[in-house]
Parts: sequence; C-alpha cells; structure tokens
Amino acid sequence: MSREYRGKKIVIYPSYIDSLLSRKMGRRVSREIAVRNPTLEEIVKAAEELRLNPFVEEARYPRIWWKYKYRIVVDKVASKQKILELIAKKIGEIRRKRK
Repeated sequence: MSREYRGKKIVIYPSYIDSLLSRKMGRRVSREIAVRNPTLEEIVKAAEELRLNPFVEEARYPRIWWKYKYRIVVDKVASKQKILELIAKKIGEIRRKRK
C-alpha cells in the first residue's frame, strides 16, 4: 500500500512522535518536541488543523507491533521530518489548551 503513496503522501506511525520511546525503538523527533503516548484522535486532529488531509489505516509498526494498531497517512507538503515536528508541536498546543 505504501508504494502508491510515494511522493504524494507520508505514512506516520504514532511511535514516531512518542516521547516515551527511544530513537532505537522508532521515535523520529527530539524528545523536547515529542509527546507522551499520542493518541489516534490527537494525531488526526493535529493533521486536520494543519490541513494535511489525514486518513487512518490499520497497520502495525514492526519494531513495536504490540503497542499501536494503526497508522495515519497525510499529504506530503514538506519533508517527512518537518511534518512530524509540526504534528508533534500541534499536539502539544492542543494538550496545553485542554488544561
């Protein structure tokens, strides 16, 4: 399924922005930006606010297949790293507003 997204979409697993995970276990953003246990709803809401047209697929991240059962696919508007950072920062903002 991922091959058809090449160049147009980016696949995001929640482990990419989970601050509880090490880089070795799949985290891709710095711990300062990452969020603790991101939920599907938070990631989708952040992507929607960033106008990335998210949709959810059922798939497991191979390194920690037991923790997350889904992935989010968004439009590629910048580099994958930049999009991950934007989503993680937006989730942080959403969480601060809820408090």
